[in-house]
Amino acid sequence: MKTLILIAGLLHFAILIGSALVPFALDWRRSLAGLHPFLRRLFWVYGAFIVLTIVGFGTLTLAFAGEMARGEPVARGLAAFIAVFWAARLGVQFFVFDPEPFLTKWFYRAGYHGLTVVFIVHVVIYALVPAGWGVTA
Repeated sequence: MKTLILIAGLLHFAILIGSALVPFALDWRRSLAGLHPFLRRLFWVYGAFIVLTIVGFGTLTLAFAGEMARGEPVARGLAAFIAVFWAARLGVQFFVFDPEPFLTKWFYRAGYHGLTVVFIVHVVIYALVPAGWGVTA
């Protein structure tokens, strides 16, 4: 279980690679140019806080993978929160976003579907921790 948890922690940093490409792929500079400056900055600030959250999830997972694998209470709580976060992100992915207009190149499509798989992997792995899967007494 600890190996799966470590993989999940590392995958957070892989997500950041994709996240770094989003502003360029979606041409945020041009697309957001018509917004009021406050709203434009707010959009970038939201993006920065999401990046900070993902860095935190990855860092905390790597730092406390052993505690998660052993099923320690606080680590289980953190894992449950991370599972809910990624499950909600999947919900947005499937029911809110329509990415089709932006999946114009094969590598955008591959990246989008690859990230979807990573989100699913996160939900599964982090949901197993609070469920006590793999914990030895």
